[in-house]
Amino acid sequence: MDIIKALEWRYATKKFDSEAIIPDETIELLKHAFNLTASSYGLQPVKLLIVSNKSTLNDLVPLSMNQKQVGQASHLCVFCVETTIDEAYIRAFFDRIISINNTPDEVLNPFRTSVINSFKQKSDDAVFKWGAKQAYLAMGNMLTVCATQGVDACPMEGFDPVEYDRFFKLNEQGLRSVLVMPIGYRASDDMFGTLNKVRKPLNESIIEFK
Repeated sequence: MDIIKALEWRYATKKFDSEAIIPDETIELLKHAFNLTASSYGLQPVKLLIVSNKSTLNDLVPLSMNQKQVGQASHLCVFCVETTIDEAYIRAFFDRIISINNTPDEVLNPFRTSVINSFKQKSDDAVFKWGAKQAYLAMGNMLTVCATQGVDACPMEGFDPVEYDRFFKLNEQGLRSVLVMPIGYRASDDMFGTLNKVRKPLNESIIEFK
């Protein structure tokens, strides 16, 4: 699908066809797309929890402001962020660089030291807010990739992160939930699926400086 046509096609789906299930190969593609999302420093502080069990999806509806898309969807993506970005985490990232690209350690050392020192100065709240920004990057990327694959999605902030964290025991894994995104295929009677895209004219949203 042409990328512009795909983006014109997508919308925040309000009603999913609960019988339509995303094929495993498409889910695998989405996993890889998520893993390739850009992140600050390349540190990848976001993890993606993918829920497909229908009973679990229905249990999550009350924790999602009773938004029925969560229960109707084929899958639910929960974007979670690491609560601790410490020296060990950062060193593991740089070790991957060395392993994959054979980059000399002495070349990486100044940058590694700078990143470690930067995070040592951040409060836990600052680290979480930084990680949450990366989660929005990941969701934006996933929305686009879903559209290119003909998969519907609904980006959502409307859920109870504390209850989600408790439900999935995320705190025990050093994670906190930030965003959720049900994905699947739109129901034929979702009235929002037939509406025209409403956007500003380009000359009102783009500034060109030449």
